[in-house]
Amino acid sequence: MIEYKIIREIEKEPVQTQRGLAKKLNVSLGKANYVIAGLAEKGIIKAKKLKNHPGQIRWQYLLTAKGLREKLSITRDYLNNRLDEFDRLQQEIIELKREVGDTSPPENR
Repeated sequence: MIEYKIIREIEKEPVQTQRGLAKKLNVSLGKANYVIAGLAEKGIIKAKKLKNHPGQIRWQYLLTAKGLREKLSITRDYLNNRLDEFDRLQQEIIELKREVGDTSPPENR
């Protein structure tokens, strides 16, 4: 979930370029810009252009109070999705082990 990852990165490092943020998250600059603009439009983040970086546009991104609440909600959704994925992978591992005759629990390698 790209929104979660952008919010998490902004919280870790509020001053950065969109290009740097896109590179960290392995997404296109256009996608990073689109998501950041959406988060700002929804009032989740505030963006402030910094003038003391000649030759490079740097922004300071701040989570708003609404953004902090939204981060909690997005984090819960992200965690639940990851746990569901984990459960599916565990089940697939069990089935594959049965196919090859391995009866050890999934956590034993």
